[in-house]
Amino acid sequence: LTDVTGVQTCALPISRGRVLEIGIGTGLNLPFYDAGRVQELVGVEPSLRMHRLVLKRSRAARLPVEIVGITAERLPLADAAFDTVVSTYTLCTIPDPVAALREVRRVLAPGGRRLFSEHGRAPDANVLKWQSRLQPYWCKVAGGCMLDRDIPAILREAGFDPQEQSMYIPGPRIVSYHYWWEAVAV
Repeated sequence: LTDVTGVQTCALPISRGRVLEIGIGTGLNLPFYDAGRVQELVGVEPSLRMHRLVLKRSRAARLPVEIVGITAERLPLADAAFDTVVSTYTLCTIPDPVAALREVRRVLAPGGRRLFSEHGRAPDANVLKWQSRLQPYWCKVAGGCMLDRDIPAILREAGFDPQEQSMYIPGPRIVSYHYWWEAVAV
């Protein structure tokens, strides 16, 4: 998974089989998949304006993508249908992230992998104070992004056991606390 600085933070090449990417955006992750391991890739992206760029990047990466133009809270996909589910920087903008993650659990096959890279609530009180102060303004200029979401708490509420790695990456501290992890479905 790639963070906002372009640093590869988790190996997308471990994605395999039927892959679902929540919030595929403009397809920035596509070059990092191993096309030989991906049987099928479905991308969920509610912003229809981004679909054209996803398809262009799909052709460049030689990785066909089926795009579903909906939000992640109600996936019109079969139970246990995917071997890997990926999301990068999506939980900050999904209106109901717990519902979206419950849908992810539903469509993830037993033994499947859930790969995450997200930014969120900083552990430092002073940084969190500024995240909360700036949130009403940030949300309006950053496409609905919520700076101070407690990502591990959201994961636990959705039934995941977050064994994440977390740290500040380079950049302004109010937006640079990141979480990376892999969860295996049981």
